[in-house]
Amino acid sequence: MLGEDGAIAGLQRRAVSTLRTGELGRAARGASTPRKILGFAALVALNVALFYAPIDYRGLGAFAYVGAFLVTLLANAAVVVPVPYIPIVAHISETAGSPAGVVLAASLGSALGESVAFFVGRVETDLFTGHPWYERIRGFFSREARAFVFLVLFAMPLNPFFDVGGFAAGALGISFRTFFVAVWLGRVVRFTALALLAARLLAILP
Repeated sequence: MLGEDGAIAGLQRRAVSTLRTGELGRAARGASTPRKILGFAALVALNVALFYAPIDYRGLGAFAYVGAFLVTLLANAAVVVPVPYIPIVAHISETAGSPAGVVLAASLGSALGESVAFFVGRVETDLFTGHPWYERIRGFFSREARAFVFLVLFAMPLNPFFDVGGFAAGALGISFRTFFVAVWLGRVVRFTALALLAARLLAILP
């Protein structure tokens, strides 16, 4: 009797183990499919909406700090729709009472906008898991400090490929706090340089 009970218990353990590693794994991958589709569809819908929406981006310049925040938020949330936010932010920095306030508002909106690509990448992580190149890159960015420095430097210049960087950061498992703070600091540097350049041009132009 005890032998039969032991055999039954062994079969139960093996069945549970098989279920966990096989069927549950397939179920988890299947459950993630709607999330992947939803994330991609949301990104496409956002870009379509921004393309067709009658938004007067230049008109946002009249709203000073709020305008700087909104135009950079929309510009960086969009992936394929070009939004001319650089001259708008430069104009706002010239006319607003506090250029530092413009820099902070614009950098915050920019970092939040870039977070859209980050979260889509986070949802799509399992598309890349297991590929040798993905594992090598993930190993490089496994240290948060290294990822932080790279993202700060990558976020500073005008870089049309940063949306891909945001997507990759999410897919590579970099923490959102690291991503957001790094991008925000990088954009603070960018918009500070832009505000200084705008002030210099305003001083030399008649």
